[in-house]
Amino acid sequence: MQGEMSNAEELSSATILVRGRVQGVYFRKFTVENARKLGLTGFAQNMSDGSVKVFAEGNRYSLQRLIDFLHIGPAHARVDDLEISWSSFTSEFQDFSIKR
Repeated sequence: MQGEMSNAEELSSATILVRGRVQGVYFRKFTVENARKLGLTGFAQNMSDGSVKVFAEGNRYSLQRLIDFLHIGPAHARVDDLEISWSSFTSEFQDFSIKR
């Protein structure tokens, strides 16, 4: 049907918990750069347990591309696991940033 978004264009939110050697290796900066290129909004935040939490919003295709990048990470990172939770789009964020 015309007027309906395809699944790839559907707006959504994803919370991604990235585990491994992901702090002190520019993981948040890497995430911000890639998310902005993909037109996503949200944040990347170091967690006290050594993981990085990423909250991203945008179309499903771009979110999946970001997840693909997060599986790899920057040069000195080692990604052991990604835990992904999907939710409804909130339009809460205007850009993608590092949350401290």
